[in-house]
Amino acid sequence: MAKKHIAIAAVAVSALLLAGCSSTGGGSTGGTPSGDITVLTNRTDLIKNKVYAGYVAAFNKAYPKVTVKLQGITDYEGEVTTRLSTKNYGDVLGIPASVTPNQLPQFFEPLGDTAKLKETYRFLNDKSFNGKQYGLPTFGNANGIVYNKRVWKEAGVTSIPKTPAEFISDLKLIKSKTAAIPYYTNYKDGWPLGSWQNQQGFSANTNVVADRDSNNAPWTSGTEQYTTDALLFDVVKNGLSEPDPLTTSWEGSKGMLATGKVASAVLGSWAIVQFQDAAKTAGADPADIGFMPFPEQKDGKFHSAVGGDVNIGVNVNSKNKPAARAWVDWFLNKSTFAADAGALPPQVNGKNPTTLQDFTDNKVQYVELSAAKKPALDSDIYNKAEIDLFGKVYRQKLVDIARGAAEGDMKSYFADLNKRWAAARSSVAS
Repeated sequence: MAKKHIAIAAVAVSALLLAGCSSTGGGSTGGTPSGDITVLTNRTDLIKNKVYAGYVAAFNKAYPKVTVKLQGITDYEGEVTTRLSTKNYGDVLGIPASVTPNQLPQFFEPLGDTAKLKETYRFLNDKSFNGKQYGLPTFGNANGIVYNKRVWKEAGVTSIPKTPAEFISDLKLIKSKTAAIPYYTNYKDGWPLGSWQNQQGFSANTNVVADRDSNNAPWTSGTEQYTTDALLFDVVKNGLSEPDPLTTSWEGSKGMLATGKVASAVLGSWAIVQFQDAAKTAGADPADIGFMPFPEQKDGKFHSAVGGDVNIGVNVNSKNKPAARAWVDWFLNKSTFAADAGALPPQVNGKNPTTLQDFTDNKVQYVELSAAKKPALDSDIYNKAEIDLFGKVYRQKLVDIARGAAEGDMKSYFADLNKRWAAARSSVAS
């Protein structure tokens, strides 16, 4: 999932807020959960191929009195964000990225003290507020670039790029020596563009978010924000992305990259298995799917930020919190979800998956970003500035400018972003 933050209207906290999900509602008796719960998920593919049905069946062996109703949602961010204006947004759900830290208590049940949960789980910073944890990560991601190894090899690229300039040069080789589209933006679906923001940390700076929030001009040469967005602009400006971004398709892009029609795409490591599966479906070689770090080094080493993917939480308005919490705990600790995704397990002592062997081979160093001292400051600034860092709108405009479909150039657009950012910082801080 991509991370997207937008402002949403506050909803009053339920007067019956029950700490620790200790409620005995929903038919629970004797400490054994029972009754119905609705689980929302963005993984419609796992519902379609009945993998989720397998999870439910396994859960019911442990909790036979709980009936789990699954709801797969394609436009997860948009639809669930809209549902948050009501109380009808399931019992267990992946927390939309639109929910800012200070809004977590309005919509989600506290799952425990963050300090205590850190003994068991990692990647907790995103969904913690005032020492309480409102969401737990289903698994962890590294960040980088999914690519087709065969295509890159056919283009004559013998080593992964170490700088943005090398990356552009390699894409030009792919364009001139193969029939593949060098880079795929997934502009139409939009949310994959947020994966560029998730690359933050490639400079090994664990305080990159705090540094951005203390800077009136993040889109200035030398910052991570400038580096990522300038690279995307240059990719498109040089004609190295799909010829018509208005017709891109996320689902279609899997098969295109898997079969070599597309060479690369910036995404999280969660995507590796999905592209490997697409290769199998298309009769291509799953071994062609590779994962390279963002093309930038610090002290001669690559770095990749690691963090939680979708965090699941319990609706603060749920009428069956014991069963909902039982699903959360079972799903994280007993299901095979993280392993099936080839992802980093959420547990502190979890083992790294084989899907990240490319990172091991290239000695990529993992970076977990520091918790913000003021968790809501970042989102307060970009919401006020109307710059959806983890969304699609401002990067779609960046792509449009780069391809000549909108007025301006990179310099003027970055100047506008800096102006809006500085004004928002001043407003939020005052």
